[in-house]
Amino acid sequence: MTTMAREKKQQQTNSEIPQQTTALNSKWSQQTGMQQGSITKYRPFPQIDLPNRQWPLRVIDQAPMWCSVDLRDGNQALAIPMSVEEKLKMFQLLVDIGFKEIEVGFPSASQIEFDFLRRLVDENRIPDDVTIQVLVQAREALISRTFEALQGTKNAILHLYNSTSPAQRRIVFRMSKQEIIDIAVNGTKLVKELRPTLPNTHLRFQYSPESFSATELEFALEICEAVVDEWEPTADDPIILNLPATVELATPNVHADQIEWFCNNLRNRETAIISLHTHNDRGTGVAATELGLLAGARSTQSAVAFAGHRSSTDVV
Repeated sequence: MTTMAREKKQQQTNSEIPQQTTALNSKWSQQTGMQQGSITKYRPFPQIDLPNRQWPLRVIDQAPMWCSVDLRDGNQALAIPMSVEEKLKMFQLLVDIGFKEIEVGFPSASQIEFDFLRRLVDENRIPDDVTIQVLVQAREALISRTFEALQGTKNAILHLYNSTSPAQRRIVFRMSKQEIIDIAVNGTKLVKELRPTLPNTHLRFQYSPESFSATELEFALEICEAVVDEWEPTADDPIILNLPATVELATPNVHADQIEWFCNNLRNRETAIISLHTHNDRGTGVAATELGLLAGARSTQSAVAFAGHRSSTDVV
């Protein structure tokens, strides 16, 4: 082949490459199922009506109250959950790191969880300046069992929760909004009734509308205020309202808007500490926590050793 012929063939090949590339891109788009044009499969997350949002103008100038959830959320990340002995070692590590609030688990959920808390108390493993936290659903039998586990503690937070999102109300519980509120209020009443059974315990109360991130803001506020009214907190003995992003449904700025809206509209705001529990489904759990703190939250529940678990934000 002459030099002229080779040059002519190369020019012809070069001219065909863009067409081949376009055809290949189209082929792969079809094979991978990517929609062309407007996306119609997903609806945008509803924006929050917060025209005068202040969180973008703020800076974080103090550390939040840190609560470790390694022993509960972190434990869920393991294929084989920790034994009591392993939990005891993990608790001591968290104490050595310097945590002053440590969630020790769900003592009414299993015998291992119950026995772990009893070992902590009976063997005097909880320092006087450390507050333990226990989680419990708003169910009578579970609340009673939790109080059994807390006997002999010095400082404790009882964290009560129930499901509040539309999907959970409709599909799981098949209950109205008022019936869901009644569950939360009745659980709170029982905690108040049983509180005197822990005469030597400084017991603080925390409530979570589970799936806050997927719950209508107005309803989340309504159920939290119903719980606050029943508990009757004060500025000196505030309630903790934990607002969990149980599923990370939106970008961190939307989470911040939710938190600021809630803080702005909560009655008797001085009697409540707003707490965060962000998840990491979208990989933005840390960002959501930081923006939530800018939006008015004071406390955060996070993990140290199990950052890969979707329901823990990495403290480190």
